[in-house]
Amino acid sequence: MTEREGRLEWRGHGTWYRVVGDGGPGRDPLVCLHGGPGSSHNYFVRLERLAEQGRQVVMYDQLGCGRSDRPDGMDWTLQVFLDELAELRTQLGLERIHLLGTSWGGMLALEHALSGYGGLRSLVLSSTLASAEEWEVEVGRLKSELPPDVVETLDRHEQAGTIDDPEYRDAMRVFDDRHFYRGGEEPPELERMAAERAPEVYRAMWGVNEWTVTGSLRGWDVRPRLHELHVPTLVIRGRHDLSTDSISRTLVEGIPNTREVVLEESSHTPVLEETDRYLDVVGGFLLEVEGAS
Repeated sequence: MTEREGRLEWRGHGTWYRVVGDGGPGRDPLVCLHGGPGSSHNYFVRLERLAEQGRQVVMYDQLGCGRSDRPDGMDWTLQVFLDELAELRTQLGLERIHLLGTSWGGMLALEHALSGYGGLRSLVLSSTLASAEEWEVEVGRLKSELPPDVVETLDRHEQAGTIDDPEYRDAMRVFDDRHFYRGGEEPPELERMAAERAPEVYRAMWGVNEWTVTGSLRGWDVRPRLHELHVPTLVIRGRHDLSTDSISRTLVEGIPNTREVVLEESSHTPVLEETDRYLDVVGGFLLEVEGAS
C-alpha cells in the first residue's frame, strides 16, 4: 500500500497533506476533515485503515495548525477553509469523493457540500452540528450537569479571563473525561494533536470555550439548507458526545437519505474510543454506497 505526503501551495500558503492507499475500480477516495478549528489530523489517523478497502484515504492539516503554514495576520473565517478544501480537491484531482468531517470538520463538510463544488458520493458527519446556537445551548446544558464545584471553578475563571490557570484546566478535564474522550489514559494521537493544534485559530473562529461562541462562526446555521443535500449521509457519534441527541436529530431529520449510528461507549472521539466499531460502520457505509450505484 502506497503512502505519500506533500504540500499544497495556494495563494502564498502551504497546506500539508497525506494520501494512503492505491485506489481501485469502484472505490472512491475518502477525504477527511479534522475538527477544531485549529486542531490537526492526528487524532483520527486510524481512518487510514479504510485504505484496506482498496481506496485512497486523504488527510491534511488545515491551515494554521499541524504541519501546515501558520500565517500571521490571517482573518480566520469559514471561507479560508472552504477555499483550502477546494484547492486540495482541484490540485490532487479528487473529482469524485466520499467526504468525512468530524466536529468543526463536519461543519466544513456541510458547507462544502452546499457550495456547489459537486462530485460527492456520500457524506459522513461525525460528532458534528448544523447550528452554532443549538450547540451552545446543548453543550451549556452538559456543563451545567457537572458537579457544582466544577461549574463554579469554570465560571469563575471564565469571568476573570484566567482560563490558562491550572485550576481551570483541571475543571475542564472533568468535562472532557465525560464528553470528549472517555477512554481513560490519553492515547498518543491526542497527545500529538494537542502539541500541534493552534489555539489562536480556535479562539478567532469559535471562542475561549465550547459553550460560548464569540468568534467568526458566531451565528453559523445551515439548518434551513439541510434539505438541499441529496447524497447518502451517515451521522455517527458517541452516546456521551458533545453532539447530543437533539443536535444529531436536527441533522437526521433535516437531510434526506440519512441514517444515524450511535456508539454506546463513546463521546466526542469515537474513532479513538471504539475504533473497530467506528471503522466497521463507516467502511460498511462507503461500500454500501458504492454497491448501490
